[in-house]
Amino acid sequence: MEVKIGIQSAPRELIVETDSEADDVEAAVKAAIADSGVLVVATAKGGRVLVPADKIAYLEFGDTAARRVGFSNL
Repeated sequence: MEVKIGIQSAPRELIVETDSEADDVEAAVKAAIADSGVLVVATAKGGRVLVPADKIAYLEFGDTAARRVGFSNL
């Protein structure tokens, strides 16, 4: 799944590919904001992305379906 994280005072959003479910990421965001801590998102390649909770402007959850490649209209 693709997660786009908007960060305050940053001109671009942070895009993270993760194997986590949307509900798990949402729970992590809520916990980080409640504790004024750090949001930790595990990437699909085994890494981690850390974002200070007080700098998060928004989160957008993308498609869980695999991206298609090519010029077909199917």
